[in-house]
Amino acid sequence: MNNKTEVTAAALAIGDELLSGRTRDKNIGHLAQTLTSVGINLREVRIVADEQDEIVAAVNALRAKFDYLFTSGGIGPTHDDITADAVSKAFGVECIYDDDAMELLAAHYKSREMEFTDARQRMARMPNGSTHIDNPVSKAPGFNKENVYVMAGVPKVFEAMLNNVVPTLQTGQKLLSRSVPCRHGEGVIGTPLGLIQKENPDISIGSYPRFGDDGSFSTEIIVRGLDQADVDKAALEIEQMLANLN
Repeated sequence: MNNKTEVTAAALAIGDELLSGRTRDKNIGHLAQTLTSVGINLREVRIVADEQDEIVAAVNALRAKFDYLFTSGGIGPTHDDITADAVSKAFGVECIYDDDAMELLAAHYKSREMEFTDARQRMARMPNGSTHIDNPVSKAPGFNKENVYVMAGVPKVFEAMLNNVVPTLQTGQKLLSRSVPCRHGEGVIGTPLGLIQKENPDISIGSYPRFGDDGSFSTEIIVRGLDQADVDKAALEIEQMLANLN
């Protein structure tokens, strides 16, 4: 893996069940943590329904804007699993039954003494020219086409696929962070915190309210940046600002 200062990514979660609330997405949080740990900045997340034109539009927009696009969902055996078709359309190539995927799945179902039905064969479909993303959990592969990585929606399978993808990615400089505890609410610290942010353009300052069971409240301030000296400088300025408020 080669390193550059910033490598960016987007996530696209696909499925009507996510938008209806029947299923709660667990993959985006895991993806964000994993990418952050290797120095890839997840910059945008979208959720779209099982509608081909919507998926195509999102794939084309996000793959053009960021270094990597990771999708989850819609590559199963049922009629509404249309991600492979949509990604094929986005790239302007045919969606094919990949020979290697067909062989892999045929052997898998034979070993389990199960019929390799037409529905199961659908899981071998992917854009022409794709490479496989190995699936050690249930064998049906995901696929990679240029900077787009298409993976299953089932969290256990998504995580296993992502583990195989990450070592192949170009990574950036890891984001450093430092937490500064604060007993004041955001209304008190908002203005001086904004001034510190303005004076430190190379770092990012986030504030996160905390509410206690007893009705008390506080704020956790997180300073993030690529250079430790910059992070420490801003954190010190925040600590000094808070001390002056006490």
